Amino acid sequence: MRILVLGTGAQGSIIARRLAEEEEVSKVICADIDPEAARRVAAPFKKAQAVGLDARDPAALVRTSRGCGLIVNALPPDFNLRVMQAALENHTHYQDLASGPVEDTDFISAVRRQMALDPDFRRAGVSALFDTGSAPGLVSVLARHAADKLETVERIMIYIYDGIWTTRFIPFWWSPETAFGDMAANPINYVNGKFEIVAPYNDPVMIDFKGLGPRRMVDHEHEEPVTFGLLADKAFKGCQNVGFKYGGPALELAWSFYKMGLLGREPVEVKGVRVVPLDLVCALTPPAPSDPEEIEAVLKEGMALEEGAALVRVEGEADGRAARIESYINAPGLGESFRSHGITHESFITGQSAFLFSKMFVHQRLELKGVFPPELLDLKARSYYLSEAAKLGITIDEVVERAKEMEE
Repeated sequence: MRILVLGTGAQGSIIARRLAEEEEVSKVICADIDPEAARRVAAPFKKAQAVGLDARDPAALVRTSRGCGLIVNALPPDFNLRVMQAALENHTHYQDLASGPVEDTDFISAVRRQMALDPDFRRAGVSALFDTGSAPGLVSVLARHAADKLETVERIMIYIYDGIWTTRFIPFWWSPETAFGDMAANPINYVNGKFEIVAPYNDPVMIDFKGLGPRRMVDHEHEEPVTFGLLADKAFKGCQNVGFKYGGPALELAWSFYKMGLLGREPVEVKGVRVVPLDLVCALTPPAPSDPEEIEAVLKEGMALEEGAALVRVEGEADGRAARIESYINAPGLGESFRSHGITHESFITGQSAFLFSKMFVHQRLELKGVFPPELLDLKARSYYLSEAAKLGITIDEVVERAKEMEE
């Protein structure tokens, strides 16, 4: 299979490299608006080719993807529709990592308009699998896996706690602009069968993670409440309540900034100068290290905190009694990810999770046609995905609790 990977940043580079190692892949085209970035990723692999590509040019997208069996879109979500149209024109499978946020519409509408292309992809006889990172993506598989084991599903909650804090001030191990933007956004919850938009940092709660202890979590804007809600009848037995919560020292920092107005997008006047607070904060925040030598230097300075947890909790009934299934994701932390793979923990879990969905295309493990997220994969496809994840060191601990245990 010939594959086009769009975007050779932290995630796209990992996906491209892993695909280049697959025997069934004949060529990996690494495309980026920065040709040098594409060349750095492609250089170590004979079957990889670097291409400079401006994804804002529809004709260039169609031309570059012609003859490919799969387009992996690792660009920001604003490019999703444009790349999907190119995939349709060339009758090519499509994959992306996220649905939003996007600049021109709200989160729910962004997801709906991707899903609206379902009939077109079905007629073309190809698949468009969207939201395929770790969250959404891996957690979507786990939520559906658990839901299928219950007779009814009442609530699905996803909790991500990121407790990585280095001695050198690196608040985020991904784009500060993306991080602060997400943390200033209004989260969307699915409550009693309806979407509810709430204020940032809504509903703080203490979640007791097994092996870690209680950690403070708040509502956070993310894809899962949207796609799970839209597909509640198809994937989750009519589940009426879905939420996503996030926590960690970086979130606490962002919350302080938010309360001070420093994540605002409207200009304020400071000594006669108009300043956008969010722009100023992003400009002053050190970027996440990406060069291996720089990551190593940060690690040598030491870790102030290295802990984390990712939990998917699905509640409902089994055998006529209240039941809860908790799925914990185990994956390498920052130190282990760098020692073993030369990358950060964030790049490892998201990039590897996305690659495994690409691998399903390569090995023809996807039977669905049309447009769909991972929660619509069947049991056979999900089981294959999780077995392949385990081979990469991404494993799952599942805890099943019945009514009496839940009360205790």
